[in-house]
Amino acid sequence: MKKNDNVIMNEAVLDFCDEVRCVAPEGELGIISSEEALDRAYDMGLDLVLVAPQAKPPVAKIMDYGKYKYQQEKKKKEAKKKQAKIDIKEIKFTSKINQHDIDYKVKHALEFLEKGKYVKFRVFLRGREISTPEAGFDVLNRVWEMVKDYADRDSEPRLEGNYINMLVTPKKKNKK
Repeated sequence: MKKNDNVIMNEAVLDFCDEVRCVAPEGELGIISSEEALDRAYDMGLDLVLVAPQAKPPVAKIMDYGKYKYQQEKKKKEAKKKQAKIDIKEIKFTSKINQHDIDYKVKHALEFLEKGKYVKFRVFLRGREISTPEAGFDVLNRVWEMVKDYADRDSEPRLEGNYINMLVTPKKKNKK
C-alpha cells in the first residue's frame, strides 16, 4: 500500500470502497468492483490509483504511478526555470549620516535599479536613536526624493526592530 499526495494506491483501494468508476489508459471502463479493477491493473502491469476518493462512486485510474510522479516533477522543474529570480540589494545607512555619504550610496542604488534589481534601504538605529526614529525616517525620505524618478516605492518606510526599511523597485518601462 502506498499513500502519496491524497492518492490511494493498489490494495488500499480494496479497503476504501467496494466498487469504483474505473478509468484505464484506453478509456473509461465504467463502474466495476474494486477487486476487478485491481486485477485489470495487475494484468496490464500498472497501478490502480484512487484519484477522487470523495466522489460517489470513487474514481480510480489505472496508470503507471512512477511515470506519473516523474512527469509531475519534470513539470515543476520546468516551471521553476521560467520563474523570474528577483535580486534584492541592501544599502544601509545610519540616522546621523552625512549628505555626501547618502549621495555616494544612492549613486550605487541607481546602478542597481538600472540593472533591474530591487533595492532595500535600511537605516540602523543604534542605542538611544531607537527612541527618536524620526531622524531615520528623514534619511529615507531624503533618499526617496533622490531615487523617485528612477524607482517605484514598494511601501512606505516602516520601523522593524532596530531598522527602518524601505523597498524600491525599478520603474516599469511602458511598452508601446
